[in-house]
Amino acid sequence: MNPILKRTILPGLMAASLAGGTLVPAQPASADILKDIGIGAGAGVVSGAVRGRGSVVNNAVKGAAAGAAVNAVHGTRRRARNRRVGNLGQDMAVGAAASTVTGIILHGTKDTLGDAVDGAAAGAAINGIRNGQRNR
Repeated sequence: MNPILKRTILPGLMAASLAGGTLVPAQPASADILKDIGIGAGAGVVSGAVRGRGSVVNNAVKGAAAGAAVNAVHGTRRRARNRRVGNLGQDMAVGAAASTVTGIILHGTKDTLGDAVDGAAAGAAINGIRNGQRNR
């Protein structure tokens, strides 16, 4: 084969084969993250309404960030059972940290403790609803 063709065609073929191979297993994981983001956003809105603080949109964004972070932490666990079944304390801590960081980005250091409470509530809700139901 011509060396010029090797340099132009082969990298494209390799990239296409790698992308095709990684998209198929990622489909169940994408459903998991969307579910966790939705549960986190809902829990953030409810927690903010109970506390009477923040706007609905900001609370939903903080909860969604907590949901995404909790989902990301579940993917890092080594054993398959530990990826499916979450640890309540870890989920609450990760949710609180993600919500606090997101709250600082959204409105500064105005209510960091409340942001942590919203995120912890989102992490607890995700753990309670999705415990043992993950596809990974």
